[in-house]
Amino acid sequence: MSAINREQVAHLAELAHIEMTEEELARVAGELDLIVSSVASVSEAAGPDVPATSHPLPLQNVFREDVVGETLTQEEALSNAPDSQDGKFRVPAILDGE
Repeated sequence: MSAINREQVAHLAELAHIEMTEEELARVAGELDLIVSSVASVSEAAGPDVPATSHPLPLQNVFREDVVGETLTQEEALSNAPDSQDGKFRVPAILDGE
């Protein structure tokens, strides 16, 4: 017996205010039935002894120490800047106001 029939698809189409022809109702009923059957076959294969997974590989956070490395001096950082003022990068204003 089919899990999804034409009458069920017609009912759902009516609830969703979707106009469907008889041909569309029959085609969609077949497609939905195939989807439901496929899900059922997967459910049969995954028994209670098969753990549910969300990712095929185990995931683990990798942490490292947050250590300050070599940094540039203010002069070194600004040495190639096209424009600077008061020890800061100077860029064109993009907003009105301050």
